[in-house]
Amino acid sequence: MSSVFPTVYPITDVEIAGISHAEQIVLLADGGARFVQLREKKLPPVDFYHQAKAALTLAAERGVTVIINDRLDLALALHAHGVHLGQDDLPPEAARKLLGADAIIGYSTHNVSQAIAAAALPVDYIAIGPIFQTSTKANPDPVVGLDGLRAVRQAIGDTLLVAIGGITEENAGSVLDAGADSVAVVSALLSGGPDAISDRYRTFIRNSSD
Repeated sequence: MSSVFPTVYPITDVEIAGISHAEQIVLLADGGARFVQLREKKLPPVDFYHQAKAALTLAAERGVTVIINDRLDLALALHAHGVHLGQDDLPPEAARKLLGADAIIGYSTHNVSQAIAAAALPVDYIAIGPIFQTSTKANPDPVVGLDGLRAVRQAIGDTLLVAIGGITEENAGSVLDAGADSVAVVSALLSGGPDAISDRYRTFIRNSSD
């Protein structure tokens, strides 16, 4: 799984981007993305189903791996590559039984103790955040900060670690230097309008590899 996992991990959002998940997939793929998470918090389930179905079709044509945030039912129904789960979602053990050994399962954590517990679960990667202040969640967890990220890195060994929350082109390098294997990005990729998404992804990649 690590062979397909990106240093810059884009997450879609219809409200922020102002375009459908499918359109976001195309623009991200044009910018070089080969791994994308579909995240939808506001659309009715049936609308998200249809948007995700269209997004997965276009992703397959472009060689993009797609996982779905929270919605294990949609990941199963649409044969997505996997799912990203939060602390209040179905336990990863149950998701693994349903999705099988080859599915990609990510799991959100917000502190060192949660990350240590997650490292023992059947997940492919652990997300930790918010690293910085973020506007993409109505009630975000306390900021972890770079020191908190370093503590998580030390606590979980070589487990694949994704940092999320308030990450921008300017601070992504410091987040990777602090121990993250990947930076997950929403607003900094999508909020500048659809025309900028491809170029912003390319810029993130360049800045993260410096």
